[in-house]
Amino acid sequence: MAEIRRASESDVPAIGALLKIYSDRKIVLPRSEDDIRSHLKNFTVAYLDGRLAGCMALRDFGGRLFEVRSLAVQPEFQGRGIGGELVRSGVARLQADGEPFRLFTLTYQREFFRKAGFEVTDRHFFPEKIWSDCAQCPKHACCDETAMIYGGAQ
Repeated sequence: MAEIRRASESDVPAIGALLKIYSDRKIVLPRSEDDIRSHLKNFTVAYLDGRLAGCMALRDFGGRLFEVRSLAVQPEFQGRGIGGELVRSGVARLQADGEPFRLFTLTYQREFFRKAGFEVTDRHFFPEKIWSDCAQCPKHACCDETAMIYGGAQ
């Protein structure tokens, strides 16, 4: 089991390097260290054997709408449940205050998110996302990701 905690300034270079692996493969959007630093409060990290094993951010769009983004696990740590631990920690954080919320993601990993309690939905239910990130994405006109929403949202 990984150590899951909120990210700190010292995690920024490792988060950046991890996300670069997947942004180079066009799986996640690229994030500069400055961007990570400016949104550091959104990030959760997982450490295993003293190394950054994974990361995830929860973006707050306001109105209790959140997005799972920048979810990545080091290739050598995949298959150990770290991604699931990160998602569960984010859900637990949102549930902790007892307020209703909506949590969504755009993903290539439908089965992973299904197992985590998400259901397929229509991306047009999240216009905040469409106008902020999707408009800047090179795949905007031909997006091949699946929109999913957390089914256990309050």
